[in-house]
Amino acid sequence: MTARVEIERLLLELYAARVRGDLAAVCATFANDANFQVAGASSTAAPIAMKAAGVGEFRPLLAIMIKSFKLSEHTILALLIDGAGAAVHWRAKVFSRITGATVSTEFVDVVAFRDGRIAAYTEFFVPR
Repeated sequence: MTARVEIERLLLELYAARVRGDLAAVCATFANDANFQVAGASSTAAPIAMKAAGVGEFRPLLAIMIKSFKLSEHTILALLIDGAGAAVHWRAKVFSRITGATVSTEFVDVVAFRDGRIAAYTEFFVPR
């Protein structure tokens, strides 16, 4: 089982890589067979939902996300770790390179860990 301090370190690495827009570093936090899901509301379009299994499926999705949206002012509001799982409530400003708009957005991530990597990741978000 992954220790609490290792889980917290891995999550901080993940979020730092996302803010930097570093696709390789983001993918390095995941197990090769990890499940990845994102669901949320958009302030200008229809709700967004995607699901992928394994780095081979979600790496292209992450690449599009990182190219399309730049995160700034990332703040963790709550971090709960229980055994090999965690829930993270966080906020960031999201700049859309598509629309040119910046939107303050809140996120909740539910994450499961295995062997020092992320095994399952589900993210929910809503613009504020």
